[in-house]
Amino acid sequence: MDLSISLTVNGVRRDVALDNPRVTLLDLLRERLDLTGTKKGCDRGQCGACTILLDGRRINSCLALAISHDGADILTIEGLAQGEELHPVQAAFIAHDGFQCGFCTPGQIMSAVGLIREGQAGDDPERVREAMSGNLCRCGAYAGITEAVLEAQKTLADAGRRDAA
Repeated sequence: MDLSISLTVNGVRRDVALDNPRVTLLDLLRERLDLTGTKKGCDRGQCGACTILLDGRRINSCLALAISHDGADILTIEGLAQGEELHPVQAAFIAHDGFQCGFCTPGQIMSAVGLIREGQAGDDPERVREAMSGNLCRCGAYAGITEAVLEAQKTLADAGRRDAA
C-alpha cells in the first residue's frame, strides 16, 4: 500500500510515496531525500540531534511520522545558508567554538534558530541553556553554544531593526 504525501523541504516542494506508514520524518529526510545533515542520535527523542523546524516549530524528527505531516513546511540544516552566506547562527557557532566533534551541531543550530524565531532567546544565558536543554552535546561545548545563541540573537535583532528603519 503506497501513501503519497507532499512536503515543502527547504523551500522546494517534494512529493513522496511512502511504502510504510511508520516512516519517520528523520528517516524520510536522510534515506529518501538524501538530506543527511539531520542526525540520527538516540532515535527516541532524547538527544535533539534530529531537530528540524516543522511549520516554524522545533521538533525531534525521529518522533514524527512523515504521514502525519502531509503539506508541512520543513527546514533542515541544509536549507539555512543563503548560497555561500552562512546563517547568523551558523556563523556564531563557528566564531564561538560551539561545536567539537560536530555530530550534534545541526540539531543544536536548528534548535537555536527555532528558539530565536520563537522570541525565547532573550539575553540571559541561563534562559538559553534551559531552552536548549533538549539538545545534548557529548563533547560538552555548552559554553560556546550558549555564547553563539546569544550573539546570533543580537545580530538578528540588530538586522531586524535596520530593516525596519
